[in-house]
Amino acid sequence: MKPLSGKNAIVTGSTSGIGLGIAEALADAGCNVMINGLRNPALIEEACSRLRERAGIESIYSSADMTKPDQIVEMVEDAEDRFGQVDIMVNNAGIQHVAPIDEFPVEKWDAILAINLSSSFHTMRAVLPAMKKRGWGRIVNIASAHALVASPYKAAYVAAKHGIAGLTKTAALEVAEEGITVNAIAPGYVLTPLVEKQIPDTAEARGMTEDEVIRDVILEAQPTKKFVTVEDVAALAVYLCGDNAASINGTMLPIEGGWTAQ
Repeated sequence: MKPLSGKNAIVTGSTSGIGLGIAEALADAGCNVMINGLRNPALIEEACSRLRERAGIESIYSSADMTKPDQIVEMVEDAEDRFGQVDIMVNNAGIQHVAPIDEFPVEKWDAILAINLSSSFHTMRAVLPAMKKRGWGRIVNIASAHALVASPYKAAYVAAKHGIAGLTKTAALEVAEEGITVNAIAPGYVLTPLVEKQIPDTAEARGMTEDEVIRDVILEAQPTKKFVTVEDVAALAVYLCGDNAASINGTMLPIEGGWTAQ
């Protein structure tokens, strides 16, 4: 039997990149999965169909906007209606903007805090009551190495990810006797669409070429000089959702080639 057979998960921000990789890995482990995000409907249905076919599980989609608390609650309710219950909540949705603080658009600050931090509070608030009643649950927050260290020109992102670290620890302490774990994964740079978009933005902000940004800014921080892979992050997320990780709680698990060891 697959390790997560019969479990049901929501993965936010999962129509591409790390989120889709986690959804695929959970499906391969036997978990039914709701994916979430904003993309072309045809591409989203293709992703759901691929999950169903590759793993023989049920896969559904929510277009919930992670800046809207009422839509987040509806997303959880829809998953409960379709699956019966939500056992695993993976908070992955995130956006980025690169600019000096004194030039940082207020609307970008508000959006990044809403999506990268507040949405995780709203999902946890929605899923925890039923998890407590059943005495089992797994919450995995996708943070970042920027939850542990800072970089210039990323004020909102760094603030939000540091906030995720605190939120994760607080929630873990609250549910430690309930059969529920709350942990965070802190990836370094993964070559996702979000990071790909950062490269030209950072080049403009720092007056560098894109190749210089990759070599001297992004991979300079990671001693391995390699991008972290989506598969590495997804495998760690699946492990945290299993029974063998029952005693891992309230942790921030870096997966960043030694970046934060420096």
